[in-house]
Amino acid sequence: MRKPEPTEYAGFFAGYVNLVPEPDPLPVMAAQVDEVLAFLRTVSEADASVLHAPYTWTFKEVIGHVADGERVFGYRALRFARGDATPLPGYDEALFAAHAESNRLPFAEVIADWEIARRANVSLFRSLPDAAWVRGGQANGAYLSVRALAYIIVGHTRHHFAILKKRLSRAE
Repeated sequence: MRKPEPTEYAGFFAGYVNLVPEPDPLPVMAAQVDEVLAFLRTVSEADASVLHAPYTWTFKEVIGHVADGERVFGYRALRFARGDATPLPGYDEALFAAHAESNRLPFAEVIADWEIARRANVSLFRSLPDAAWVRGGQANGAYLSVRALAYIIVGHTRHHFAILKKRLSRAE
């Protein structure tokens, strides 16, 4: 495995891909489950529901967003890995977050939802044959490879959890 080339993803995703220096994202993707769960267990229900200015989402909404990202990116990877290059639409993360209404749920349920989505992606990516990693297709008008999607998933999680850790340390 090697990092995806910049031609394998839209420039928007470069920040996420660059957050993953490891040569193979799969062990990182799997290890993030325990890392993220250990961190989230330190967050109280009350803290998970607080909106910390200047941010626009609570912890629950962020975790819900990351779970949605897992599903969207995983679906794209599945389609492309299976050789389906049908152009896929983008997704509006703000619309998804608003309609998810994550704040109505207990924090433990929001966490469990993310964990289930992540474990499904770990299983998907582990099951891929070598040839699938270089396949790709159009999503939101830009080319994405399966390999890039694995890096994007890991980097997206690192991005959001770095912000959440910073938010929690400032709130104390």
